[in-house]
Amino acid sequence: MNPVRKVVLAYSGGLDTSIILRWLQENYQCEIVAFSADLGQGEELEEARLKAEKMGVKEIFIEDLREEFVRDFVFPMYRANALYEGVYHLGTSIARPLIAKKQIEIANATGADAVSHGATGKGNDQVRFEMGYYALRPNIRVIAPWREWDLTSREKLLAYADAHGIPVGRDKRGESPYSMDRNLLHISFEGKILEDPWQEPDEEMFVLSVSPERAPDRATYVEITFERGDAVAIDGQPLSPANLLARLNQLGGSNGIGRLDLVENRYVGMKSRGVYETPGGTILGVAHRAMESLTLDREVAHLKDELAPRYAALIYNGYWFSPERLMLQSMIDASQANVSGVVRLKLYKGNVQVVGRKSERSLFDPTIATFEEDHGAFNQADAGGFIKLNALRMRIATLLQQKLS
Repeated sequence: MNPVRKVVLAYSGGLDTSIILRWLQENYQCEIVAFSADLGQGEELEEARLKAEKMGVKEIFIEDLREEFVRDFVFPMYRANALYEGVYHLGTSIARPLIAKKQIEIANATGADAVSHGATGKGNDQVRFEMGYYALRPNIRVIAPWREWDLTSREKLLAYADAHGIPVGRDKRGESPYSMDRNLLHISFEGKILEDPWQEPDEEMFVLSVSPERAPDRATYVEITFERGDAVAIDGQPLSPANLLARLNQLGGSNGIGRLDLVENRYVGMKSRGVYETPGGTILGVAHRAMESLTLDREVAHLKDELAPRYAALIYNGYWFSPERLMLQSMIDASQANVSGVVRLKLYKGNVQVVGRKSERSLFDPTIATFEEDHGAFNQADAGGFIKLNALRMRIATLLQQKLS
């Protein structure tokens, strides 16, 4: 293959990507462009810049992508009510296409001919990153060190770091009890002590939420305003997408909301156990469905429910930029034209309960739905013919069986 001249590395500043940076310099003898994305992981990325500079990197991009992440990736996903395998809010999955998109943009701007990531050869992230790369720049060269090098154990990684002058903090010397991924939507925990699905997670592990047992004894009420399917305000206060999700994280976390312990099916074929905290996303998902219940036509709502698992699988498996996801998104977005109004929620010890909803575009008509006198708004006698017509095929089948028996 042709030699690599310049590679854009998704660089966090942590031990693994610092090792990858040096390994790329050593094995490909190429120029490195370091790219760090702020997706709300709660870390100071200027430290990553300093580390990259010390390792000889001249082009460093640190970008605050929090608003874009929530506005253009998280919110479209929540319009679809997407949950992988019925429960997972796709917090890791939905962040990868944005990182891949920015890497390709930076590669185009800097003249790089390759991109690189730190995902392992066993996980889903390698698929998500690379599907994004190829969708946006079909001929890009992809370097995946975990599929190439022989640094197959933590001991070998640490030995490589020591041999190449890569600083290793004391907290990195011992083996981590699990791997973590965090952004504004969630935090995930996988591996090591969590690899036994029978073992309950240690309470000290959780970051974003208190346990339901330690949550306040008094319920918290919150009102979320929607416009065309997107949350735009909390308790009447307009907020940007990122600030709104951050506020929901605070409300949910303090009330013990959003924890999930899941054995999931990875795209690469194996099952894995993950523990997730998604406090704000859990609230947002419940509220959005409540708003749709008031404003969506029945058949549109049911069709969306049929498509949601497929949409979620596309995100989980790395097909964000695929034509089928884009087609589904167009249809989903069209369904949201009337999904506007306010939902009132009760947050209490890990639970999110809908206690009110209102909309100027509501399809709920109390004059028809009432059990009291409706003054002719609904002719109950019409139901008899409706039932007989819908039962006709079953009546015919039963009559035939009776005739043949």
